[in-house]
Amino acid sequence: MVGTVPDVMRAAYIDSVGPADRIRHGELPVPPVGPTDVLVRVAAVAANPVDTFVRSGAYATPLPFPFVVGRDLVGEVAVAGSGAAGFAPGQRVWCNSLGHAGRQGSFAEYATVAAERLCTAPPGIADDDLVAAVHPAASAWLALFRHGRLRAGETVYVGGGAGNVGGAAVALASRAGARVVATAREEDADGLLALGAAEVLDYRAPDLAPRLRRAAPDGYDVHLDTSGHGVLADAVDLLAHGGRLVAMVGLGRGAAELPLGPLYTRDASIVGFAISNATTTDLAEAADGVTGVLRDTPWRPRIAARLPLSQTAEAHRRLEAGGVRGRLVLTTGAAAGR
Repeated sequence: MVGTVPDVMRAAYIDSVGPADRIRHGELPVPPVGPTDVLVRVAAVAANPVDTFVRSGAYATPLPFPFVVGRDLVGEVAVAGSGAAGFAPGQRVWCNSLGHAGRQGSFAEYATVAAERLCTAPPGIADDDLVAAVHPAASAWLALFRHGRLRAGETVYVGGGAGNVGGAAVALASRAGARVVATAREEDADGLLALGAAEVLDYRAPDLAPRLRRAAPDGYDVHLDTSGHGVLADAVDLLAHGGRLVAMVGLGRGAAELPLGPLYTRDASIVGFAISNATTTDLAEAADGVTGVLRDTPWRPRIAARLPLSQTAEAHRRLEAGGVRGRLVLTTGAAAGR
């Protein structure tokens, strides 16, 4: 429905950084809409670990208080600014770059999104699947192609292949013509082979390091650990000549030993990547990857639980406690009317 826009909305927000208990669920004014903005009536959002870092203050970024948490959403256009070309009321859309660098977040019944950060939702994909996919799939695409410079015919290591980012990376890399070696639990191997992995190794195997070397005798052109449990020295030792290690997880893990010898003698490189720093151009290119992996591969995000927006604090607590296998999707009910 298009409907009218109320003056106030329900939102999950904080007044200061701190623990999950700081999150309140209550009324805030519906945000204003500038000429190049779009007001989105939010249907579903997804909670990310990085949301907990922003909320706690571990990931320092400008926060306008009261600050609506979260970055991902799927919904429909309620109002389009006069300069927001290509968007019209009722159109189904998604975004994954709110809640950072002074931008208000997505965990509300309405969110204002700059038109350049908003994407048209692909048909035939349910709201839950889409909102659960946009962050991991975009992260995987940017890590592989923007920062890892992956090309067809190269060999890719994906650590944590059974996770959402890892699974998307396996599907995207295979689709691009790369040979993929992934690590995961033994019981997840068949699913990753179905996504296109050439080999899947049990990450708990005591002889994992030599098995990884045998799987890629010439080394890995792109090394992507999505699990956060990899050892930097071992990863560098596995790189091919000119190999690229993309560091995208591990906030708060502390210092790690950097083996300079095998790094520079192989013309190899390490590049850090946080999707929060992605430019609008990067995000637009990654959006094609999100659509492609959902349309052209069997990959779908794993959803661990569905919660109402009022349980945002609980979602953050679950993420911080660890052990959540999959995405936490929260629904607002706004797209169906208040």
